[in-house]
Amino acid sequence: MRITWSSTSPFVRKVIVFALETGLDARIERVPIKTTPTTPSPELSRYNPLTKLPALQTDEGTWLFDSPVICEYLDTLNAAAPLIPREGAERFDVLRLQALSDGLVEAGLLCRYESLRPSAHAWHVWTESQLGKVNRALDALEIEARDGRHFSLERLHLGQIAVACALGWLDFRQVAGDFRLARPNLAKWYGQFSERSSMASTVPHEE
Repeated sequence: MRITWSSTSPFVRKVIVFALETGLDARIERVPIKTTPTTPSPELSRYNPLTKLPALQTDEGTWLFDSPVICEYLDTLNAAAPLIPREGAERFDVLRLQALSDGLVEAGLLCRYESLRPSAHAWHVWTESQLGKVNRALDALEIEARDGRHFSLERLHLGQIAVACALGWLDFRQVAGDFRLARPNLAKWYGQFSERSSMASTVPHEE
């Protein structure tokens, strides 16, 4: 298998952490790709017409995208306990956490892209709206972490991986300040989860 890869993408990191936790990482070749919203990679567009990271090529040659689909696929190859429950309420709790985390990152990315505009063209109302989404998502995750049912360190699942990678990206890009402020339960959980070798070996860095 091959995956289009960038160390700064939280969606790529989610897939790589998932692969590491399921023992599939050794089967996946990383193909470095550099792409931006304004200068999309022609190579990436051949694998994913949306020109978004990540895309994964299966052993059969099919290209899959994006990260939720790739993680679902990898879990079908996972010989251990599934990281995405197959059915029932637990499955949708995990998928809901992933959707919340992915949406948080997507709103944060829009803030980051807006910050890269020349200041005279920045749309501050837009940025504030997206930051509102980020902070509401973080507040919801604080409630989830306080409740603890889906944040047990003894029962790993995709939702936790998605949350941790989203928080790691916020730490890396600092688009919304320190998410830990006024969110002690989320901060404690993230600190503990970040000690996993899969997280420690995939910390984002500038390329």
